Amino acid sequence: MSDLQELLCQLVSIPSVNPGWYRPAELSWTDYHLATGEARLTDFLESLLAEWGQSCGRQVVHPGRENLIVRLQAPHWPPVEPAVSRPVVVLSAHQDTVAPAPGMYDPWRPRVEEGRVYGLGACDVKGGMAAILQVAKRILAQPEAPPADVVLAFTVNEESGFTGARALAELFRQPDGRLLPRRPQAVVVAEPTELQVVVAHKGVVRWRIHTRGRAAHSATPEAGVSAIYHMARVLLAIEEYNRRLQAGPRDPRCGTPSVCVGLISGGTGVNTVPERCTIELDRRLIPGETVELARVDLRCFLEEKTGLRDAIEHEPPWMEGPPLPDQSQAEMAVRLSTWARRVAGQGQMVAAHFATDAPFFAAVDIPTVVFGPGSIAQAHTADEWIAVDQVEWAVEILFHWILSWPTNLPQ
Repeated sequence: MSDLQELLCQLVSIPSVNPGWYRPAELSWTDYHLATGEARLTDFLESLLAEWGQSCGRQVVHPGRENLIVRLQAPHWPPVEPAVSRPVVVLSAHQDTVAPAPGMYDPWRPRVEEGRVYGLGACDVKGGMAAILQVAKRILAQPEAPPADVVLAFTVNEESGFTGARALAELFRQPDGRLLPRRPQAVVVAEPTELQVVVAHKGVVRWRIHTRGRAAHSATPEAGVSAIYHMARVLLAIEEYNRRLQAGPRDPRCGTPSVCVGLISGGTGVNTVPERCTIELDRRLIPGETVELARVDLRCFLEEKTGLRDAIEHEPPWMEGPPLPDQSQAEMAVRLSTWARRVAGQGQMVAAHFATDAPFFAAVDIPTVVFGPGSIAQAHTADEWIAVDQVEWAVEILFHWILSWPTNLPQ
């Protein structure tokens, strides 16, 4: 087993389930509690980097949940002058995973089969994390410092709120000199992109909608008002609204926005007219859209279409992430695309439909792209896996991208 493959298996074996994610039915509350939170993975990463002679800093995001940040430095590197003028390049990956998908077998016991590593988080995003760490190890072994200061950043709470990215973006905007020496000039966010360079992607906002009714015995349903019947009208209206979105304005890279209802619950028993029904919906945003306007537009549409203004309640969003505007003109994106094509025959500049940490960094005017090994089709599945050779290619691409900064582009 190669060092890289062994490292990836180590990462997979450390549970780091986002505590805001849904617990699968077959996982007990005790087991789920023991698996949640990023703290054990944060400790492992800090210990590993300390073995490599690196001093990490922690940025508290939530109690017991911390971003880990390290600027690569090696004692054998000759001094570089003037250090203040050196660009800062950030390689970032989130620490958390979703909960195991229903039917996943031994999610934290990685197995290796036919060049693939299977296990929870192998694809999203511990494969990309392993690649970043291997790049760091190779850079630290170089006889001289790279032409850019390299910072690794491992964020928390990507899968259920992006609060780690928000905190890190604030640090990027105002470096404190301790965790971050200077404002970064480029950020690469690790996600499974099949080694393509994601230069734009959709955003997301998720929230709950409730309908209110009046409870009554099911023997006399006319004495009550069914919140479920109200919600049925809301659901049909949302379906129509999504069709309108699909027929509306398109982004050149990301396509059209969308809305999808993923969860519904209501009622207390079959013999009672339900007084409350709840749905959770997922609204995908294209560049140029905002969370606030998307929510207002849907709310107004539902009130007009259903006539249930007084019976519909919208909760504040429990998750929101903006779209990533097109980064294809950024020099760092062009160079990364060039190296990916040379090393792996991939590296096309593409858009993605999923959301990431990246827009929060781009929002503070730092060129940011999303790049990494693996396919999003394998993420969040019962047989999640990643091909080891893709992780190896990612290492080569990022290593040469950094060492060639900012010139010597491959032809």
